Amino acid sequence: MVREIDTSELARKLKAGEPVYLIDVRQPWEHEIAALPDSVLLPLPELAARGPEVRPPQGALVVVYCHHGIRSRSAAALLERSGVSDVVSLAGGIDAWSQVVDPSVPRY
Repeated sequence: MVREIDTSELARKLKAGEPVYLIDVRQPWEHEIAALPDSVLLPLPELAARGPEVRPPQGALVVVYCHHGIRSRSAAALLERSGVSDVVSLAGGIDAWSQVVDPSVPRY
């Protein structure tokens, strides 16, 4: 079962400066509308082939996000199977982030 992190906990980690590696698995057009700062765009359909590009810093929590948290669960499971050890899915995705943490992030 894929672990999840809620938006408030992610916001706390980012504010505290904890090492977090953000992966956006949405499509480029979605990323252009709204994205978390410093996130890496790796669309879900490309993730298996581009998995070697996932290079989180030592000790970083890998947080995968999408629009509502469905694609990111699949992506987190794929990354776990490929050997990424500390990976979670952002519950509710960027939509929940906009509603709970930062209303300046556009909703679509």
